[in-house]
Amino acid sequence: MPLREVDFPSNPKDLEDAKEQFLIFYSSRVNGQLWCPDCVAVDRTIQDTFGPEDGPSAVIVYVGQKPEWKTPSNIFRGEPWQVTSVPTVIKVEDSKVASRLDSDINTLLAAFIRG
Repeated sequence: MPLREVDFPSNPKDLEDAKEQFLIFYSSRVNGQLWCPDCVAVDRTIQDTFGPEDGPSAVIVYVGQKPEWKTPSNIFRGEPWQVTSVPTVIKVEDSKVASRLDSDINTLLAAFIRG
């Protein structure tokens, strides 16, 4: 299933009803480019994994520009997602966080998806 994208700002509670199995939290884009170098570094892996029609279902959630993300009150830092770094991939089951991957995504993503 192709990746879906949700622009910032969005209501974190709305994501609880997302049909996708995975939420991918990324920095927002500046002039078409992700401002976070770690997000840029994993983007090809994310696109190759979740982009194909037969790939796992996922939605990219943009957390805001750097100043918005860096504030402790960023809407994605709180409940229900508690994202502490970008990029972060969250597996969702029954509208709740089942597991998360927020480091070594290029290396660990395939195993993370398999569970």
